[in-house]
Amino acid sequence: MTDVLGLARRTPELTLRGVRWGAADIDPGGADLDRLFAGADAVVHLAWKFQLTHDPAETWRTNVLGGIRVFEACARAGIHALVHASSVGAYSPGPSDGRPVDESWPTHRWPGAAYTREKAYLERYLDGYQLTHPDMRVVRMRPGFLFKATSASEQRRIFAGPLLPGRLVRPGLLPVLPSVSGLRFQALHTDDAADAYRRAVLRPVRGPFNVVADPVLDTAAVAGLLDARTVPLPAAAARAALAAAWQLHLAPAAPSLLDAVLRLPLLDAGRAREELGWSPTRTATEAVADFLEGLREGAGLDTAPLAGATGGGAR
Repeated sequence: MTDVLGLARRTPELTLRGVRWGAADIDPGGADLDRLFAGADAVVHLAWKFQLTHDPAETWRTNVLGGIRVFEACARAGIHALVHASSVGAYSPGPSDGRPVDESWPTHRWPGAAYTREKAYLERYLDGYQLTHPDMRVVRMRPGFLFKATSASEQRRIFAGPLLPGRLVRPGLLPVLPSVSGLRFQALHTDDAADAYRRAVLRPVRGPFNVVADPVLDTAAVAGLLDARTVPLPAAAARAALAAAWQLHLAPAAPSLLDAVLRLPLLDAGRAREELGWSPTRTATEAVADFLEGLREGAGLDTAPLAGATGGGAR
């Protein structure tokens, strides 16, 4: 019999078969994680705070110190398997020839962005943690960019804010799309990522796994989904525009995040395919198309972070 306890800072209204919910805050001084983890076989740590980008101490407190609270509570509770949501953002800049890298590529991250610093710090912490807790299976999932329709409203709020009205993201309404030089990325549908996590819980595996879908995408690929043409935009100009919007609190994403994205390596997901028996059911293009449809429809789920768009002008 499988018993799944989902923990969130605010208890969701969402109903999922076989899942019961509990309220917990991982911040220092938050919930009694030892009590909540007692008797569990596995813990999947997904919690992450992206905002406020203007206050990196706040995200450090939740993501790093809160993440360490989760890890140490797992050890005290005798958890058999810890599956941690790391990221492509933990990796050092990719090789100059653009070849995909496997899980042995260094995780020293691009130093300028809070997100990458925090992801890489937890990787370093887990290096020592594994040595002191050899009986625990520690798995680190390193996905590319995750998309699905019902996450679209949340992702728009986190990364674009009022600069991207969802109703405009439909074929024919955006005649041109800026093509930032050097921008390319790997995407994965969130449902496929969830399947990889499930397999990591159930199979006797350890260590890191890259999880991405083909093909590698660029601005032209996204423009094709919107029936738009591209216009070249130097990376420096894109960064300057984003920096100005961020300083004016018009854009929630910091310009340092663009710096990091432009340096991310491409990932080889061969280990996940071989050891997890995993393969994505949707292409990267299909994942982004699903996300764009969610933007247009204001899609979401019945949880506080994933709530759909509710109108109110550009926001």
